[in-house]
Amino acid sequence: MTSPHQTPLGWWSANSGSLAIETADIAEAIGDVKAPLLIVATSRGLGLARGGVGLLGIERPDSQAFSVVGMVPPVRLDQLGDASFRQDFGLRFNYVSGAMAAGIGSERIAEEMAHQGMLGIFGAAGLSLARVEAAIDRLMPLTAHVRATSKLVDASSRPSDSSPVSQPFGFNLIHSPNDQSLERALVDLYLRRDVRVVEASAFLDLTPHVVRYRLHGIHRGVHGEICTPNRLIAKVSRIEVGSKFFAPPPAKILSQLVEQGAITVEQAQLAESIPVAQDITAEADSGGHTDNRPALTLLPTILALRDRAAAQYAFVQSLRVGAAGGISTPASAAAALAMGAAYILVGSVQQACVESGTCDAVRQMLAEAEQADVTMCPCADMFEMGVKVQVLKRGTMFPMRAAKLYETYRNYSGIAAIPAAEREWLEKNLFRTSLEDVWRQTVEYFSTRDPQQIEKGTRDPKHQMALLFRWYLGQSSRWANSGEPSRRLDYQIWCGPAMGAFNEWTRGTFLARAENRRVATVAHNLLYGAAVMQRLNALRTQGFPITPELTRLAPQEPDVIRPWFER
Repeated sequence: MTSPHQTPLGWWSANSGSLAIETADIAEAIGDVKAPLLIVATSRGLGLARGGVGLLGIERPDSQAFSVVGMVPPVRLDQLGDASFRQDFGLRFNYVSGAMAAGIGSERIAEEMAHQGMLGIFGAAGLSLARVEAAIDRLMPLTAHVRATSKLVDASSRPSDSSPVSQPFGFNLIHSPNDQSLERALVDLYLRRDVRVVEASAFLDLTPHVVRYRLHGIHRGVHGEICTPNRLIAKVSRIEVGSKFFAPPPAKILSQLVEQGAITVEQAQLAESIPVAQDITAEADSGGHTDNRPALTLLPTILALRDRAAAQYAFVQSLRVGAAGGISTPASAAAALAMGAAYILVGSVQQACVESGTCDAVRQMLAEAEQADVTMCPCADMFEMGVKVQVLKRGTMFPMRAAKLYETYRNYSGIAAIPAAEREWLEKNLFRTSLEDVWRQTVEYFSTRDPQQIEKGTRDPKHQMALLFRWYLGQSSRWANSGEPSRRLDYQIWCGPAMGAFNEWTRGTFLARAENRRVATVAHNLLYGAAVMQRLNALRTQGFPITPELTRLAPQEPDVIRPWFER
């Protein structure tokens, strides 16, 4: 029978097809994401038909035929998101593992993402140049190996701008306003080693270094097209920053680079026709550096910026916007894609996986986190500016201790001005050594990295105090990554509320256990779950009743979900 408000679109005959009416059968039909569904009216209400014979726009062929009142198309997991993003980066799936600093976004994550036809970004922030180059050494063979051996990556795909290298991984470049020499040295390293994909994060403005990376090797192809071998993905959460990445490089920086011999006059002219970044990740409420922007307002804002920039500059290269921050469940992944995200980027959840560069103790702490177990506190790299990062507060005293250090920094002109009792408390509880010893270690650290910091600290007591306090802030993340047991209460663990949402989704399932969390399994469940959510929403908009039983998308075991991602 047909509802009086539902005019038949056609008719369906079972033949060898199947009709799902019971809840369990309906859930199974919806979960078969590769199969198209017909919504048919029966004497028991609406059901879902697969297979059989569907005839549209004709009279009822026989008395056994069911009226068709709606349709749900199949969902291909390798077509979620923007197709040009997959083509340009040589991927199969529009899924990115973010660059969690200090190597938490590890080589193992990047390798696994590459083998799954996804993109992993190595977290280079906070690491020495030697450590970053060691990661480059390990990941570079993936460029040839993955394309030759992977069953998942399309070996025929190549970048649309004919870049000579399509690497299935990337490296992070974090803005360092207090250490421009480090930013410059990282760019030098990436250019020397032909790193073709860089994620730029925490930038407040464009710098000559990030522009130099983007423009290195820019040229005209054999057909006159502008080719940019280096790809830049900018992670931003403010429209004023995003507008600079979705625009040509500033003339002032171009002139500076020409004068330095970093680019030629011709390359500077070509640069006027390309965006600094073709891809922007709209970073909402995430772990680490974040402006705590809500995804539901940030993503549409950056998408609108994309449209304005595309109209204003008429770039040949298409502008794309991905989504990050808060993506940790099928519902959030589906929402981002439905809103127009070209790709999704996952961070906090990846940190909780066994391949991440942190320790088992931290992974267990993350597995126990809830939505409210995060807070903002001062960061090491922009301490003097009062910039904060989002961290886990459950099971650690780091947020309170970091706030205490910043309060002390603001209240006193230097170490000598700190009252004796307060200084004693800091040395006993935070540093666990004398400030003189901390200064000795600080001098040793900066003597090769940036000697100017020591010179300034020697002249300026306030700057010396900042360097001393940054020692604790910097060490706290290293203690967490290495699992230093004596410093558990000082662990600095970057984490966003997405972790709590993930834990709630996985509660009572195999993914509730930290040792079962693997990046491929998590990625597969998020993408597959997003596809199921798309089908549920398509059914809902056509009047099909969606019960709570249908929306409970429990994570699937690796052996169960993996076949959906094979060709």
